[in-house]
Amino acid sequence: MLKSRILIPAVATALSFSVIFAVTGCEIPKVITDLSQAEETAEREVGETDEPGSAVQTEESSENPEESVVELEDAGLPQMNPDYIGKTAEEICAMLTIEQKASQMVQAAVYQTDPDDMAENDYSSVLSTYSLWPEYTAGQWLELVNEYQAAALSSEAGIPFVYGQDSVHGVNYADGCVIFPHNINLGAANDPELAYEIGVLTGSDIVHTGMIWNFAPCVAQAADPRWGRTYESYSTDTDRVISMSTSYVDGLLSQGVIACAKHFLGDGDVLFGTGENSEGIDRLIDRGDAVLTEEQIEERLSVYEALIETGVQTIMLSHSSLNGIKMHENEELISRLKNELGFEGFIVSDWNSLQNISGITYRDQVINCVNSGCDMLMEVDRFEEARDIIVDACASGEISQERIDDAVTRILRVKINAGLFDDPYFTSLIENASYEWNSEYSHEVARRAASASLVPIKDGGYLTIERGMRVFVTGPAADDTGVLCGGWTYVWDSPSDDEAGLRWVRGSRTILEALEEASSECGFTVVTDPSQIDTCDMVVLCLGEQPYAEWNGDAWDLSITGDLGLPWNEEAIVLAENSALPTLTLIVSGRNVILDDYIGKWNSVVMCYLPGSEGGHGIADVLTGQTEYTGTLPMPFYSSVDQIGSGQCLYDVGYSAVGG
Repeated sequence: MLKSRILIPAVATALSFSVIFAVTGCEIPKVITDLSQAEETAEREVGETDEPGSAVQTEESSENPEESVVELEDAGLPQMNPDYIGKTAEEICAMLTIEQKASQMVQAAVYQTDPDDMAENDYSSVLSTYSLWPEYTAGQWLELVNEYQAAALSSEAGIPFVYGQDSVHGVNYADGCVIFPHNINLGAANDPELAYEIGVLTGSDIVHTGMIWNFAPCVAQAADPRWGRTYESYSTDTDRVISMSTSYVDGLLSQGVIACAKHFLGDGDVLFGTGENSEGIDRLIDRGDAVLTEEQIEERLSVYEALIETGVQTIMLSHSSLNGIKMHENEELISRLKNELGFEGFIVSDWNSLQNISGITYRDQVINCVNSGCDMLMEVDRFEEARDIIVDACASGEISQERIDDAVTRILRVKINAGLFDDPYFTSLIENASYEWNSEYSHEVARRAASASLVPIKDGGYLTIERGMRVFVTGPAADDTGVLCGGWTYVWDSPSDDEAGLRWVRGSRTILEALEEASSECGFTVVTDPSQIDTCDMVVLCLGEQPYAEWNGDAWDLSITGDLGLPWNEEAIVLAENSALPTLTLIVSGRNVILDDYIGKWNSVVMCYLPGSEGGHGIADVLTGQTEYTGTLPMPFYSSVDQIGSGQCLYDVGYSAVGG
């Protein structure tokens, strides 16, 4: 069952933001004060934004990002401590007190801290947001990040902080950004140049927001499609994972973004039924235990080795266990990263995850995690406590000074190499970004990626729409932008349009809308009235899954009409079947679903996965013959859940029903 979600009204959103970002005592220019226009944005009716790629903008978002930076500099904001200029990470580390070092080893959630706290404690990093809507625009994010940066530089330590965010398919927490296809789509496209371009474009958009630490790419190799994070995986094939992830990271690095490979190690290999029970949540498979041989471990390590050689600066540990040992305390494998593979960046924990490793007390868990080799603790609401534990444990000898200095030096090295000590307000990064925020080219590439990722798994004709046809378009995925984009879209566990009661991705075009736009040029007619179905030549049946994130997508039943299938999938299937018309079925889902009960009723079937905000246009381009089918299966396609893990499948990785 999907976790219940609260879509916060605009007024509540603005109020929440004003509480989160209030500056009460620090003498730092206040940047964000008024979100009244964000309220107006949320209240606008769907359809007021008509141009593809456009976004409803607040006054702040209309500013040139460079102008925001100039204003901040003109306001006399704190600059870098000149004592740090030209120093190495080791030298700067030696200048810090133990308390300042411990602050560099923790990361706080933005809604649990404020610039006052940053000015007092100089935390190493801040991350994430609650599920607020509408999200900040790029200009608002930049102002917010710079406000925290000014606070960090005004602190006694004066070490620049870095903002981390899950920009996993575009800057998906910033209003008005293109939402690229998810990783499973890129694995299906299997085009390194395309992955690189998406990395460049995502990185370029990121620098305009100031959130330059991107918690991506996810390089899990999802072995069981019942796992709710399957769509975050490129493929089960190691070569595809290496090719796609290294190309994407190359693109991010070209823009000066800090990349983060995750989740180390074996998160995609967790076994069904071993999911973690924590925070009152009994997960089915997510955060479970992976059982791997040494040969399999070496194969998974080869992905990280390739990414380290590419230049990835950070690696995030997995919530999961490997052969019964939680990765947040797997000292042996973390040591192999640093020593055997020569990783010189830093290791970050995942969201509050150290709280689920061994140890009688929280203090024991913090000490255990740090001593196992984790350098920065993502303790979103206990970061102050974690920092104090590190200080105390150093005094008691439970954490060595050498381990602390190693962690802090690694963190400082990444910040120095990222230019934060030279350009803490991102002036140079923004000036040198390859593209403007939300560029037209980003939408072009997103559309191309959506087309390239479509995989036909059955070809019985009618894979394309011919001129002169009357085409009946139906199904709950036909006219829904949220379904096209899936989870991690503006909020963590994002909804469908139907669930939200509004168009979730403004500026996007649905499959139906894109086909209607293409119909006049390509010479066919789109019909949606069921009473007119008998006048049509074919049916385009659009089925899908509800959007989900992480364990909310864990599933017992992978049937397209199962618990996570969209409401009305079955009704649409029956309608198409009763028409007796040739049927092309499009599956919009985060994984290969089970279709055995229905596939025999359809002429052709295409896996669309989660093609993003340009997915409607990308699908229409292929259906109208403007682009060819080129995608291949990134993961095995099963005819039943009984085949999972058996070595058997209906179609294997690399399969396509067309093109040989």
